[in-house]
Amino acid sequence: MPVTRARKKEQVEKLSADLKNVSNAVVATYSKMTVAQDYELRKALRGAGAKYQVVKNTLAELAVKGTKIEEGLKNLTGVTSIAYTTGDPVALAKALTKYAKDTPEFTFKVGVVEGRVISIKEIEALASMPSKEELYSKLLFLINSPAQRLVTVMNAVGRDMAVVIGQGVEKGKFAGEAPAEAQAEAQA
Repeated sequence: MPVTRARKKEQVEKLSADLKNVSNAVVATYSKMTVAQDYELRKALRGAGAKYQVVKNTLAELAVKGTKIEEGLKNLTGVTSIAYTTGDPVALAKALTKYAKDTPEFTFKVGVVEGRVISIKEIEALASMPSKEELYSKLLFLINSPAQRLVTVMNAVGRDMAVVIGQGVEKGKFAGEAPAEAQAEAQA
């Protein structure tokens, strides 16, 4: 049963609304994927904060007109699916690359990061980068590290002085002339 023109228009409008603010996407193709494999892919992408949709090429080209990912979806052929996110492109690339390694039926066509078209090799390179959270933690460590070293050095002076005084007291280095009462008690 053919899809009516009104239904196609509705699909284009819905996809266009979804892709309006998207600047990161990966266009892929698949062959002979099972429903279970498709479910696993969608589950992995949800975990990365992304969405996944199988689209008709002409409808996809119409839906992306005027968006940041328009360049990546020109001249599509064959079976096409789009994974997209407004969030972290590294998380999207990691989820898709891991899935593509496990499922040979799923392959990449092209990617778009912040509106710039990237190749399949660049998608794989993007997947090997640390996530935003990892980068934030490394940056905070680098910012915090000099402050920790400064405090350690400042505390070392007082600590070292206390150790030296403590050792001097133990060895009796500070025992000058003691009052007569103390000498009497010491001799007794």
